[in-house]
Amino acid sequence: MKFSSHLYYEYRRVKKAILLYLLLAGPGIIVMVADNDAGGITTYAATGAKYGYGLIWFLVLLGPIAYFIQEMTVRLGAVTKRGHAEAIFDAFGPFWGWFSFIDLTIVNWLTLVTEFIGMTAALGIFGVPPYITVIGVSVIMGIMVLQGRYWTWEKITLIFCGLNLVYIPTAFLVHPSVSQVIGQGIIPHFPGGFTNELFFFLMANIGTTIAPWMLFFQQSSVVDKGMREKDIPWGKFDTLVGSLFTVFVAIFVIIVTGTVLKGMNIESAAQAAQVLMGKDKYIGTFLAIGLFDAGFLGAVCISLAGSWAFGEVFGWAHSLNHKVKEAAWFYACYFLALVTAGAVVLIPGAPLVLITLFVQVIAVTLLPAALVFLILLLNNEEIMGKYKNTLLQNIIDSTIVIAIIILSTLYGISALFSGLFGG
Repeated sequence: MKFSSHLYYEYRRVKKAILLYLLLAGPGIIVMVADNDAGGITTYAATGAKYGYGLIWFLVLLGPIAYFIQEMTVRLGAVTKRGHAEAIFDAFGPFWGWFSFIDLTIVNWLTLVTEFIGMTAALGIFGVPPYITVIGVSVIMGIMVLQGRYWTWEKITLIFCGLNLVYIPTAFLVHPSVSQVIGQGIIPHFPGGFTNELFFFLMANIGTTIAPWMLFFQQSSVVDKGMREKDIPWGKFDTLVGSLFTVFVAIFVIIVTGTVLKGMNIESAAQAAQVLMGKDKYIGTFLAIGLFDAGFLGAVCISLAGSWAFGEVFGWAHSLNHKVKEAAWFYACYFLALVTAGAVVLIPGAPLVLITLFVQVIAVTLLPAALVFLILLLNNEEIMGKYKNTLLQNIIDSTIVIAIIILSTLYGISALFSGLFGG
């Protein structure tokens, strides 16, 4: 009797913990899954086609790195109750505040363009004209934010996050060799040697796994959700779950293209989906659906990250819990970003594939500045109190920043001197 009573209370405890997590889940999973956006899926697809399974080990390393960076935004948002842009202005003054804000605005808008590129390309496979896609997704995204509740927006977005997992069953449909995936993908090495081209792919993969907009989005999302200090452990767990999903999806995309398309010069995920459609219509269809969903999730998060930042910097009402009349400028920035980014995709002859790949590299080049601000904020005891970075966290976070700075510098040098790493 005592044993069954213990089981009952253990069941109640576990059930309560799961329900509490489901209540607090959202920002971490959304930011991480949306991190596998249209540009990300294109990068992974091109990586798999070029190098097969050879760079899976690199993506495995990027998962923990993304987690350690994003969990800082959970603590900062829950403690300060301020978004990232506002926190930088308050801590470092107008000069660095405007520097960070302008940096974010430029990269956000360019990345938003790549999301529309991905969505129009994905639906174009099914014969949907680009202008229909741009109008349609803008209307859907408008409905999602105009309903007046953060909670509702978050749950709708989580449904689209679930659709992002379509790449996992797709990988099983191509029947990869598990021994080859493990043998070629897990042991760190540089397939074909450390060339400029490989370096570009490494930088692009970093840029799509860790991006400046993610810092701003998750911190503002934590604030808009109303998370407090006591919710930080759940927020960190949510981020951990999201980072695992990010890595899994990226690996499975590489497995799909690395199995079927290795050796082909694939420039985009849409091109990969079209080629796969000719080999197996289900595999091609799943890849195209996943690409559209990835672009949609990225557009949802990036446009909101920018709108939240504008509201914080200019002192406007900036919450999804506000109606349009209460936060008119917040919603105006949101729709202006959608309209202008969508319009770029409709320009005849625009180099869309080139834009998609280089935006990832631009993002990682500008990332170190954002990370330095974040680490400095997390070490400010006056701001963070007992939630400031520990010595171990500082060692890990500083190592990440230094590594990205070195890689960004080397990439810039390699771009100027093309023969540096073997042509």
